[in-house]
Amino acid sequence: MQDRNSRLSRRKFLAGAAALTIASSASAKDTAKTNNSSCSRPPRPSIEGRKPIAVITTVYRPLSHAFHITARFLHGYVRNGEFHVPQHFVRSICVEQTPDNDLSREIAKDFGCKWTKSVADALLDGNRLAVDGVLLIAEHGNYPRNDKGQILYPRFELFEKIVAAFRKAGKSVPVFCDKHLSYQWDRARQMVEWSRELKFPLLAGSSLPVTWRRPELELPLQSPIDEALVAAYGPLEVYGIHALETLQCMVERRRGGETGIRSVTCLTGNDVWRAGDDGKWSWDLLESALRCSESVCPGDIRRNVGLYGAPGTPIVPATAFLIEYRDGTRGTALLLNGHIQDFVFACRLRGESKIPACLFHLPPPPGARFFDGQVMNIERLLAGGTSPYPSERTLMTSGALDALLTSHERRGQSIETPQLDLSYSTPADSGFIRGPVAVGG
Repeated sequence: MQDRNSRLSRRKFLAGAAALTIASSASAKDTAKTNNSSCSRPPRPSIEGRKPIAVITTVYRPLSHAFHITARFLHGYVRNGEFHVPQHFVRSICVEQTPDNDLSREIAKDFGCKWTKSVADALLDGNRLAVDGVLLIAEHGNYPRNDKGQILYPRFELFEKIVAAFRKAGKSVPVFCDKHLSYQWDRARQMVEWSRELKFPLLAGSSLPVTWRRPELELPLQSPIDEALVAAYGPLEVYGIHALETLQCMVERRRGGETGIRSVTCLTGNDVWRAGDDGKWSWDLLESALRCSESVCPGDIRRNVGLYGAPGTPIVPATAFLIEYRDGTRGTALLLNGHIQDFVFACRLRGESKIPACLFHLPPPPGARFFDGQVMNIERLLAGGTSPYPSERTLMTSGALDALLTSHERRGQSIETPQLDLSYSTPADSGFIRGPVAVGG
């Protein structure tokens, strides 16, 4: 969830890293005795007894998604106050783009990883599959946009190369795909179909469903949800997928389970407020959600939104994603740049007066510890050989976002979505992190 234009000098970053490495080496004996230094002088994890994985990414620069996710497998990270080393280590790193602040070559050299620009080379040793898992992190980098404003990240193209390597080896392993599957529905669907055909577990999606919640709201399965709303912020596509995933991971727990989306509509500007006044989304739910926000701005939301942009966010009018589910449930995701800078949720349960609501807590960079929850679930995927939550959820949000951007391009036209006639089983455990963010060792 970092700004794709974030930049940090590679030389400064590596100099700092080198200084920490020297300090760590000088006191390796001390750090080996205790985990109390895991936040400042963590020991270098050994690869002994750990299984190899490959990282396939568009760009590996400071504060990119590849930087955050891969680092937790390279360095280890703190879980529940203890220094934790994943059971898998990074054997190879495949990078498409290497800008001036690229870190991938130095990281590969420092940790003894194989560095390559070839997906097949990263996954295979001749015709043999050389890894036990694959992380596909195609977020950030210099890529064009289409007429709908979608960044043409090559998730599908890289995934296709991963599948080709599996076919060549006659074997497949678990795959994680960061954020939405593809910007285009047909390609997203094909990715899920390949995973079914080759019978490899596929975990996909962003960190929002598994980050901390305040309060720790987990709706019971079969909850009688009539309507749900997410208030969020950020660029239309890049953060729109986060808002949809926040909504979907809650709404999928409704009575009858997930049955798909009938239609979507994207509204902007004053049309958003008029839709609220007309009852197309609920002001009461928005109020309950905003009461959980840690960043809500004083004053009238209709004046604040579009007045200015918080750091890293554009100055744009309000945006509403209106979701009509096939069973009649209504969902709304609002992007409210200028009024909030977090993600909050509320829903109405049939027959109950109290409105459940929560904040999806996102600890800020440089550590961006919301990636902890994502990596914890990647570890479950790799260790257990099954996805902790269904890839169909991300297929649903990927398709919904594609249709919503078509609605946006057509100035708020409602878009029927027969392709999203999807159903899937929702896990009882949502998989989000419990407890405080900062836990003393």
